[in-house]
Amino acid sequence: MIRSIPLRGFDQQMASLVLDNMKTHGTKVLHKCVPRQVEKQSSGKLMVTWAHQFERLTTTAAEDFDYYDTVLFAIGRQPCTRSLNLEKVGVEINEKSGFIIGARDESERTSAPNIFAIGDVLMDRPELTPVAIRAGKMLAQRLYNRSTEHMDYVNVATTVFTPLEYGCVGLSEEAAVQKHGEDNIEVFHAFYKPLEYIIPSRPHEQCYIKMVCTRGEEKVLGLHFVGPNAGEVIQGFSVALK
Repeated sequence: MIRSIPLRGFDQQMASLVLDNMKTHGTKVLHKCVPRQVEKQSSGKLMVTWAHQFERLTTTAAEDFDYYDTVLFAIGRQPCTRSLNLEKVGVEINEKSGFIIGARDESERTSAPNIFAIGDVLMDRPELTPVAIRAGKMLAQRLYNRSTEHMDYVNVATTVFTPLEYGCVGLSEEAAVQKHGEDNIEVFHAFYKPLEYIIPSRPHEQCYIKMVCTRGEEKVLGLHFVGPNAGEVIQGFSVALK
């Protein structure tokens, strides 16, 4: 059940291919729906009732239901910053999201000059454990070993470990259009058949690679890869993109 769009923040064409692959393997997807209630039945089954998103604000919203063995809620995460009374020490947070706002000259430094934040709690930073670990190590070196090196948050390779993996680095096509304008970007793309799929004749309709570039100069802005071992593949390309 998807409330809005799949893989928000990622390239939506690639997200659609990931979703299509899951459907091919038997996953039933309900688009633009929100759960209303979950009731346990005498049989042990769970009856889930949901409403269609476009009608959920009306008093006569159309509802559907079905029975399931297990219900898993993927509700995301929220920063637990509001209970820390950060405003008392001058640390600025985003009122809507609760994320801590980092300084422009040193992103881990908060609005209180002697207080730092690392990892997912920082606004507009990749929510990735290796990134947080690296940023923390570099912060420690600056504070205690006179280092001047800062964490580079630009073009960090990311992988979505869906059954058919999706790896990406750089801007999505949507973000590139928003930043540079539709007339100023060019997209190179192709479906492909992985070598490991040839002998067992596995379906490869969703294996796809896309490169987003500036028009004319052809500077690579983003690379997107859906296929087996995408996480390993994209790491190599991310080095070149740096």
